[in-house]
Amino acid sequence: MLRHQPRTESAGRLAGSSKLLRAMNESATLAHLLDRGTLTRGDLRELTGLSKPTTSDVLRRLTDAGLAIVVGHTRGGPGPNAEIYAANPAAAYAVAVSVKETTDLARPEFTAALVDLAGTVHARVHDRVDLVKADPLVAIEEIVGRLTALAGLDRTGISHVHLGVPGSYDADGGVIRHIDIAGFDRAGLVAQLGERLSASVAVENDVNLAAIAERGRGVAAGLRTPERAGGDPASSFALLWFGEGLGLAIDLGGSLLRGARGGAGEIGYVPVGLPGQGPRDMQELVGGPAVVELAAAHGLTASGAADAVAAAVDAAAHPATGAGGQAEAEKFLDELACRMGQCVGAVAGVLDPPLIVLAGEVAQAGGEELARRVRAAISSTIPLDITIAVTGIADDAVLLGAVDAGLRTVRDSLINALRANVPVG
Repeated sequence: MLRHQPRTESAGRLAGSSKLLRAMNESATLAHLLDRGTLTRGDLRELTGLSKPTTSDVLRRLTDAGLAIVVGHTRGGPGPNAEIYAANPAAAYAVAVSVKETTDLARPEFTAALVDLAGTVHARVHDRVDLVKADPLVAIEEIVGRLTALAGLDRTGISHVHLGVPGSYDADGGVIRHIDIAGFDRAGLVAQLGERLSASVAVENDVNLAAIAERGRGVAAGLRTPERAGGDPASSFALLWFGEGLGLAIDLGGSLLRGARGGAGEIGYVPVGLPGQGPRDMQELVGGPAVVELAAAHGLTASGAADAVAAAVDAAAHPATGAGGQAEAEKFLDELACRMGQCVGAVAGVLDPPLIVLAGEVAQAGGEELARRVRAAISSTIPLDITIAVTGIADDAVLLGAVDAGLRTVRDSLINALRANVPVG
């Protein structure tokens, strides 16, 4: 009996190790399929170092569990055609929601998309929501319901919702801070949303999401990838958002700097000048209302900041047809560029990033013409070699960033579930 007890414990350890090894093999294989797209058994054996029988066994279990599928066969090579595997797009779905403030803070714009595990968009909606009549919880729940109906899915198929807001989420306090949109600063809102949707919910600052999109799809995509960066500052960049609001995202080698309570990058609150003399902070210097007011002072009438900038660029390029006259349009753009240059200079002086991206509706409306003037405005005051570029994202950058971040969350959760010694099949 004394000899039998150690053998039982050893057998238990071996069984546990076998399960753990199996889970590790499954998670590693799924991770490769998610990262690479399509792979054969041979590709996976080379990537994982697993034996031929083990690779086949892992793929069988992933396929039986609905996490992997056969998408085709190789052709033209010697021997039998090999099956080509991919992660099953229908294994999980996510919803990305971009919430954008307007001049009426009780009627923000919502843009949302439903994507599968492969990133394919199955439905997209855009609407302005009256938050005087509809609670934010109800508004988002209805949007998710519309998306699933358009995609022909049951709402229970949504495993994650990624929300982009013009504010910052304090996870410890369970509240969205620095946000002016009605109802979104209510404590417990995010947790309640997760309960109503029966899905995980993540909240991210809209400008941070724009930076995620810029890193993966825009002008920052040319920087070294986080895996190769090794913390090298050359892989970092800053994104300045010029729209109705003003914001800053700081990407340090692929990792976003969020601050102690999610408030890093709230550059609009940074004071400028002296009390009682001109604008109090950067938001009053170059936020949407300030841009419209500046444009009006130069004879350019527009309903919003981006429209004012677009009209000025057009007038500067086509003096015969442009509104407000070429001279006044030029003066407006130069003065706006000087104001934007103060924001760029502050970021450059503190962070010294190799790249600063100008994003948001105002920057997009101004394009390269406005960016050129910003470079000229700071050239004599910032003795640093920094590239200033206009965003490379033509679509809704916040929504695209929410899609990318949401997919990463869903994929990581699938991999982690396998890795946590919970084998499939």
